[in-house]
Amino acid sequence: MREICVIGGNRYFGKRLIKRLLDTGDRVTVINRGSSTPPETVVHLIADRDDEDSLRAALGSRTFDVVFDQVCYTPRQAEIARRVFAGRTRRFVMTSTVEVYEYEHSTALVREEAVDPLTVQVDLHAPWDDAEFRDAHYGEGKRQAEAVLARDPAFPFVSVRVAHVLGGDDDFTGRVDHYARRIRAGEPIAVPAENHPATYVYVEEIADFLAWTAGQEFTGPVNANAYGTLTTDDICAAIEHEVGGTAEFLPVEVGATSPFSFARSYAMDNSRAAELGYTFLHSSEWLRDAVAETLGFGKEVR
Repeated sequence: MREICVIGGNRYFGKRLIKRLLDTGDRVTVINRGSSTPPETVVHLIADRDDEDSLRAALGSRTFDVVFDQVCYTPRQAEIARRVFAGRTRRFVMTSTVEVYEYEHSTALVREEAVDPLTVQVDLHAPWDDAEFRDAHYGEGKRQAEAVLARDPAFPFVSVRVAHVLGGDDDFTGRVDHYARRIRAGEPIAVPAENHPATYVYVEEIADFLAWTAGQEFTGPVNANAYGTLTTDDICAAIEHEVGGTAEFLPVEVGATSPFSFARSYAMDNSRAAELGYTFLHSSEWLRDAVAETLGFGKEVR
């Protein structure tokens, strides 16, 4: 029986990850601030992950085979996690994001080496505690968090760079609903004048992939995304299939655009995952089901 710790992440694909670990027979410990209660079969520790003393006190002498950090957004949080979990785990898996590639302007599928954490500059003194600053620098915060964890050669670190996630009747982002409301009402959907495709991942599959990493030995960054890029048109076509109506797009040169429209490419290459032994699905295999689940027209597959 493996001892596995999950920091935060008790909703959306985090709760699915916990279920998969429990189904495998792992003993799971969840650490959060107490705002959400995990399943009764897990060990629940209440701590503020931003407070090193609080985290250490909650953990006591516990050690783990694997730690999943679902809520590491800043280099400061990464620094605390690295100090606290050094020597406590053989494997530390951070949920990162496609947004780490925000400076890599390319129309080609981007590979992990495009952002080497060892070359990323870290600024621990930036106002990371300010929520507005943190939200505005989401991708940079994740980049720097990866850099902090990667620079300790004795720390067994993995960063799973997750594509934009679709699916589930518990999708709290409101992004799919944004399009559905406008399509139903016949309202225009703002997109960049040059609207780029992106890679996505199904909510059930990212939970599968994270659970799979628990039993692996590789370290470093790995892209987690389906085969096949999607455009705003593709997603809206799937929504049209559920709600009726026709999407009307309004190209804009400057100003706010809709959630799944991008002025630059966010398309990742998942060949490292395949080389390591995990093959993702193609987006065409789950897109309609994912949209139906989110809009309440279907049931989750798992």
